[in-house]
Amino acid sequence: MLRFLTFLFIILITTSADAQQWYRGNLHTHSYWSDGDDFPEMIVDWYKTQEYDFIALSDHNVLAAGEFWKLLPDTKEAQQGFEAYVDKFGEEWVVSQTNSEGRTEVQLKTLKEYRPKFEEEGKFLIIQSEEITDGFDGKPIHMNATNVRELIDPQGGNSVTEVMQNNIDQVQAQREQTGQPMFPHINHPNFGWAITVDDMLPLTGERFFEVYNGHPLVNNYGDDKRLGTEAIWDILITNYLAEDKPLIYGLAVDDAHNYHNYDGEHSNPGRGWVMVQADELTPEAIVNAMEAGNFYSSTGVTLESVTYDNQTLLVEVKPEDNINYQIQFWGTKQGASREEMGTLLNEASGTRASYQLKGDDLYVRAKIISDKPQQNPFQEGDTEVAWTQPMVR
Repeated sequence: MLRFLTFLFIILITTSADAQQWYRGNLHTHSYWSDGDDFPEMIVDWYKTQEYDFIALSDHNVLAAGEFWKLLPDTKEAQQGFEAYVDKFGEEWVVSQTNSEGRTEVQLKTLKEYRPKFEEEGKFLIIQSEEITDGFDGKPIHMNATNVRELIDPQGGNSVTEVMQNNIDQVQAQREQTGQPMFPHINHPNFGWAITVDDMLPLTGERFFEVYNGHPLVNNYGDDKRLGTEAIWDILITNYLAEDKPLIYGLAVDDAHNYHNYDGEHSNPGRGWVMVQADELTPEAIVNAMEAGNFYSSTGVTLESVTYDNQTLLVEVKPEDNINYQIQFWGTKQGASREEMGTLLNEASGTRASYQLKGDDLYVRAKIISDKPQQNPFQEGDTEVAWTQPMVR
């Protein structure tokens, strides 16, 4: 029944796509409210001027509310950043003081204060979010809560799985209590090699995880002993389908912390994002579209369309001049062993390709690889890529 309803909903999404728009957004970003190195207004302004449609500042275990004074780091970059902040927003906007040691402290603006400076109906949106920062046995276990209304304290637990499940449950509880659409997602599972696929398999209520994170320390690609995030994704999809759980979707995010030094050693903005096809630019519409799988993730490749009809996934790339594209279709066959979960079903060169599910295919997802070097990658040699969400029969 679940697979039938998923297929039916995708058909409905496809037939109404003409009435929808694509919205570009980043769901994982940090500011001076936690361990980012710039003011939230400067960060939001960067994303808006870079033609993003929405942004979620997701600081660690805090919402941008209440009075908070930031002691500026004693660095050249921080001082220059403060001067740029004053120049851009004016001395009447910036509230600062000098402490007894001669250091500058700045009262950070709350989301309620700075939101009206940037939001425009149908053009730009800020989504309130939080990175619930937890752990177990020294392992960092981080989960974002997107469109959260109230702060969620880390819940802890007696295992990696229990910590994640407890935090997922708190997000879902707040959603039920408030009626506000929101969702949790698992952040950078390979950061500190903290979260394995076996830790994630027992979870219930989890629909998203980061298949790409732009931080240089998160080990997206795994190593010779541990799985990369794409391999994790295919094992999760396969097992979730076997247990009749909803599909789990893959996100690309920045996890930006650093806004002054741009290189592969810093976690910079502009590396990963989602493209969401929604009815309108509101938090509710974005959340609903993403939960329906009506989005793709990207590090630079733009898609013209993604459709699923008659058990056929069709991908069309919006091409750039003199750039070549390889469209791969990945999935798992019935009865596959764990080592066989996530195999290359077919691939084609060009800007348009399709794959029709065969009788023994459990699902299909597409990965589009260009030969255009990614701008400011965290790993030298990375090219621009996009991932569609999995489709089932």
